[in-house]
Amino acid sequence: MNKTGKRSSVGKMKMIKKGTAGRIIKTVFHYYPVMTSLTVVCILISAVVSSIPSVFMQNVIEIIEQSWRQKLTWADVGGEIIRKVLLLIVMYIISLAASIAYNRMMAVITQGSLNKLRKDMFGVMQSLPIKYFDQNDRGDIMSRYTNDIDALREMISQSFPQLLMSGTVVISVFFIMIYYSLWLTLLIILGCVIMYLAINKCGSVSAGYFFRQQESLGKVEAYAEEIMNGQKVVKVFSHEPECEKEFRKRNEKLFRDSDTANKYANILGPILMNIGNLNYVLVAVIGGILIAAKAKNISLSGLPIGISIVVPFLNMTKQFTGNINQVSHQINPIVMGLAGAQRIFSLTDEKPETDDGYVTLVNVDVSPDGQITEAEKRTGKWAWKHPHSADSTVTYKLLEGDVRLNHVDFSYEPGKQILHDISVYAKPGQKVAFVGATGAGKTTITNLINRFYDIEDGKIRYDSININKIKKSDLRRSMGIVLQDVNLFTGTVMENIRYGKIDASDEDCVKAAKLAGADDFITRLPKGYDTMLTGNGANLSQGQRQLVSIARAAVADPPVMIMDEATSSIDTRTEQIVQRGMDALMKGRTVFVIAHRLSTVRNSDVIIVLDHGRIIEKGNHEELIRQRGMYYRLYTGAFELE
Repeated sequence: MNKTGKRSSVGKMKMIKKGTAGRIIKTVFHYYPVMTSLTVVCILISAVVSSIPSVFMQNVIEIIEQSWRQKLTWADVGGEIIRKVLLLIVMYIISLAASIAYNRMMAVITQGSLNKLRKDMFGVMQSLPIKYFDQNDRGDIMSRYTNDIDALREMISQSFPQLLMSGTVVISVFFIMIYYSLWLTLLIILGCVIMYLAINKCGSVSAGYFFRQQESLGKVEAYAEEIMNGQKVVKVFSHEPECEKEFRKRNEKLFRDSDTANKYANILGPILMNIGNLNYVLVAVIGGILIAAKAKNISLSGLPIGISIVVPFLNMTKQFTGNINQVSHQINPIVMGLAGAQRIFSLTDEKPETDDGYVTLVNVDVSPDGQITEAEKRTGKWAWKHPHSADSTVTYKLLEGDVRLNHVDFSYEPGKQILHDISVYAKPGQKVAFVGATGAGKTTITNLINRFYDIEDGKIRYDSININKIKKSDLRRSMGIVLQDVNLFTGTVMENIRYGKIDASDEDCVKAAKLAGADDFITRLPKGYDTMLTGNGANLSQGQRQLVSIARAAVADPPVMIMDEATSSIDTRTEQIVQRGMDALMKGRTVFVIAHRLSTVRNSDVIIVLDHGRIIEKGNHEELIRQRGMYYRLYTGAFELE
């Protein structure tokens, strides 16, 4: 802490978790174990071979020195020199072949690993609970698929191989230098210590800023997506200056984080290069002194070093410090890659939606005497398959759509209770409507029936079975839902309707569209049911999009339907058409309706009036009107919903 009580920048910046780099390497090896191992071998071969020229240089210089002293001719030493040069050429060819091989394999490993990592991310994302998407911006999640993956790509494809290559060269050259001269090597080590201190200081600070840069980038993208989705609202309220101000604020933070991170990372190169140059000069000066002393037969602490040692040693000094400098150049992409990888792993490490259910939904045949038997093919009749662990028996109960909530309490966040002692009974074929102001808890109840969230207290039973015992996929498969916010996917109108039942025939889809009242406008589209929808159905009106959504629910043909403001975006004339189709769709089903338009719930069997998460009135339309309570005031216009 400093005097102001705030953490120092260095302490605050250490945000990248230990083990992230190791996890990346394990991930790559897991995807491509053989190819990655071969790549490492090729990199090591290329690196070791690139360290050998100094040895050849020393041998050639010794041969030339010997020829001068003994006054030998080219005929005496030329053959040996040529053999050395040819051997060096062979080594370079091996190094070239190894470099080509590992570069080609790295291209496959990098793109293949990222391809599989994206699949893993998407697979995990599909298994996450709704709560995760409620608590995280979509733009920030998308940034992990784009910016963070790209940062990881650069690290895997360039930084890791360069790090391994440079590290191997540094180690190889270091041992060769020790073999030649321990005392000159100590000069190099002194420079390395200074380099390490510089790397540690600048790297530790820049690492945290690179992590913050990736987070800031995600927030910028999240805000840009939010404004693009709400562009009509922005323009209607002339909110452009405020939006631009907020975007500049977020963009400025991204700039500051990026600028600071790159400032610390980029000053390393010049610092290390000049330390390397000073090392080179120091070795040259000391080496020159030792060469002169040897020429005059002067012993300096027993260091008989000649030109055949100093010249290749100078070359190795450049090679040694140059490769350390190469490592420093990778700090920027490595830290960005680590920051990106940590954000990716934070997604893949999210706990998937838990499902302890064991009761499943199966196709059945029902005999005239009422006996239920499981069927392999679709029969149009469904039953809950309930295995009993106590006696290893299996019972079947027909799917009827009887839904009951008993004394249910619920909170999205601890300490902020949303629902209080909710009891609702929906018998098969009944239509239950929820009425109340925004935030009263209407949609929350339907989210609990679907088990998008789990209740804190109480019970929810479906056909007398606790829904916690039913597998979530089977529970949701038995229900259809039409949301207020329509989501259509890129594809034809037919494909969007078939989304409700993947094996539905074209005839089934057309029948569902007619039932929902959508067939009339669909047949007038340029290509009818084959018309392509893009941009969440941007080429349709809001009402038409809602009709397609209702048709999608109709084709699923579930015993329970949830209508969450299903007709809120449809004009009065269209609503009458849709209502007739919906009435036919609801016939014989259990239906939960959420609506602000009370005309759409008047014919409900039960109307439940909610206020701040509590049921304050319950009954059918006539009963509630006679009570002259909240529903009466809402219906007569004495009180309006907000």
